[in-house]
Amino acid sequence: MKALPLEPSSAPIAIGSRIRAARQKQRLTIEQVADATGLTKGFLSRVERDLTSPSVASLVTMCQVLSVSIGDLFAAPETFLCREGEGPRISLGGEGIVERLLTARSERRVQILSATIEPFGRGESELYAVDCDVDVLHVISGELTLIMAQESYDLKAGDTLSFPGREPHSWENLSPTPVEALWILVPAASGSGSN
Repeated sequence: MKALPLEPSSAPIAIGSRIRAARQKQRLTIEQVADATGLTKGFLSRVERDLTSPSVASLVTMCQVLSVSIGDLFAAPETFLCREGEGPRISLGGEGIVERLLTARSERRVQILSATIEPFGRGESELYAVDCDVDVLHVISGELTLIMAQESYDLKAGDTLSFPGREPHSWENLSPTPVEALWILVPAASGSGSN
């Protein structure tokens, strides 16, 4: 069996922005990190701008002070791409609506749903609530009315309405024009449902 001879890359691994983000998350100045690590402010600044690479010993010391693992600095970011019209369809009730999940099924911090609502499409006749802390409705095109127990909101393209996720609500498109909208749920609604 022949091994594939991979040439090592001479491109430096850029970790400076992650080190800076870890420092800022800890609300530390470069001077405070310099004092705690024994490294100079100038050296730390160059590391954060990827102008120099720290030794393993310096990197271990910085990571200890910043409460971050060395592995996290080199890990590839988790990404999820959903192309237009490709998100899995979900059916959450209502008439004349196609909803798609735009975020990863496993994402628990936030959930984004796209909604295409036909002319005169409407949600459930009874108000319903969603199991999340914050529900955000953003109208991309068309006009949509969000109905709550005490009042309703007529939203036009570009309008965004935020409300408590567990607040009972419904919606309707009272116009002969389709509506494109986004529902953003924070954190992601538990179970399969949301709007």
